[in-house]
Amino acid sequence: MMSGLMTCNLSAEPVDVLMEKFEQGTYSKKGADGCLMCHKRTEKVMAIFDGVHGQANSAASPMAGLQCESCHGPQGKHKGKNEPMIGFGDDSALTAEMQNTVCTACHNDTARSAWHTSTHADQDVACVSCHQVHIAKDPITVKSKEAEVCAGCHTKVNADTHKRSSHPIENGSMVCSDCHNPHGSMSDSDLKAFNVNQTCFECHAEKRGPFLWEHAPVMENCANCHDAHGSVNKNLLNSRVPMLCKQCHAGDIHASTLPGDNQSIQTAGQGCLNCHSQIHGSNNTSGKALQF
Repeated sequence: MMSGLMTCNLSAEPVDVLMEKFEQGTYSKKGADGCLMCHKRTEKVMAIFDGVHGQANSAASPMAGLQCESCHGPQGKHKGKNEPMIGFGDDSALTAEMQNTVCTACHNDTARSAWHTSTHADQDVACVSCHQVHIAKDPITVKSKEAEVCAGCHTKVNADTHKRSSHPIENGSMVCSDCHNPHGSMSDSDLKAFNVNQTCFECHAEKRGPFLWEHAPVMENCANCHDAHGSVNKNLLNSRVPMLCKQCHAGDIHASTLPGDNQSIQTAGQGCLNCHSQIHGSNNTSGKALQF
């Protein structure tokens, strides 16, 4: 038989104590008033009342229900006997997955329906790794701050966005969540659209087609030629033209592809695009070679 809170074994593992307290389900009658008797001197604790989670007049706020215990669990004998409460972050006794169940108990709308299959969940990322609750405005929800938060983990991507050619993330015109759903999606890399191309077409609709003459790698995947996060080459290209083109067209019989004379496309910065300008596709009846 489960022992009562009065006989809660404080020598047990904190997780076991927390589970026992939850099974007992005995919450404080004073709610936040009891918590603040000790914690009101802590600035970070009091900051909860500056944000949406601390608004008692909002039915969607935990402060309108079980208050602090909505997230930190039943108080039990925390006061006086120092029973553990649910904590969040790296120092928590709970795993990231267990911490996240507290958040997803309320935040379970359609935008987060794929969370359990997301890259972040798979890598045991906790909600509090990106989000802050005891604050007036969560930085990740502010467009000008979002990329900075993401850069805390995605260091390579962040470095790519500062290369010669990149999307306007640095100046805040774009943010990571314009393309990705950090809470998961049914697409690779947690893309918001069905695939890479559909994501790109959200802004680059003129590249969508359909075209009378299509360029196969373009229709397959924009990433065949472009690095969306940034490149040292113009137009986000993975490598310079004509070397990029030669990755597929290395065996083509084309006089100008041979290096050496002034007619070669490899001389003086010339490239395939000098002639094949409609590389994404052409609707011209004479555009079989993507020249018109």
